[in-house]
Amino acid sequence: MTFFEKLGNQVFSKQTFLCVGLDPVWEKMPQHLPRTQQGLLEFLLNIVKQTKDYAAAYKPNFAYFEALGISGLEVLQELIKEITPEVSVIGDAKRGDVGHSAQMYARAVFESFGCDAVTVSPYLGQDALRPFFEYRDRGVFVLCLTSNRGADDFQLPDLHLHVAKKVQQWNVSGNVGLVVGATFPEKIKAIREITGQMPFLIPGVGTQGGDLEKTLLYADDGSKLPYLINASRSVIYASPREDFAKQAGIAAKQLRDRINSLRSSL
Repeated sequence: MTFFEKLGNQVFSKQTFLCVGLDPVWEKMPQHLPRTQQGLLEFLLNIVKQTKDYAAAYKPNFAYFEALGISGLEVLQELIKEITPEVSVIGDAKRGDVGHSAQMYARAVFESFGCDAVTVSPYLGQDALRPFFEYRDRGVFVLCLTSNRGADDFQLPDLHLHVAKKVQQWNVSGNVGLVVGATFPEKIKAIREITGQMPFLIPGVGTQGGDLEKTLLYADDGSKLPYLINASRSVIYASPREDFAKQAGIAAKQLRDRINSLRSSL
């Protein structure tokens, strides 16, 4: 079963387009949890337990685990193993390098950590992404449109359109999607006009304040899996108290329901 087939099963069975991002920070964890490897794993697994009925996928951000050193990577590996095999895990690693380095990055994310999909940067071109594309049963989300303030330093007005055109050409195995930020919904519309049917991974509707309704309207492609809407901080830090996991579940359900409600009205 390919990544997008597996993901589609979750979208259909749970009626959800929600992806929950897992970006753990010591300072934001509930105070009653120990600042240890086990405490971090407990925090994340409880979040997963309470949100699993509403999430089609989980997206652990590698940077937050790497910052904790070897213990953080051990937590990441155990977390991925503990997430039920039916639910997809997208390794938010934003990898992008040349030749053999790219091969090693792909092997690390897909084989060592067992992720179902990965985020990558297109800056170095097709040869840097080919090792990821060659894992045909895995998904590859290519950064296309970001929402950070410094993006304009290099992302000229039409760069996202150029990336979209190239990725559409590279998607020969049907295992590629795009990362597009919800903070620029009109640009999402232009990207969709280029790509046709292609899954988008869309961050920015939570804490970053992206317009969810316009995003859903412009990102739709008429398929059963047009996009995943990612929410991280607004879900996993829904409460700083001992009810953190329960509140995360409530936040995930509310966002799942809001997405479905808006979709039905479009």
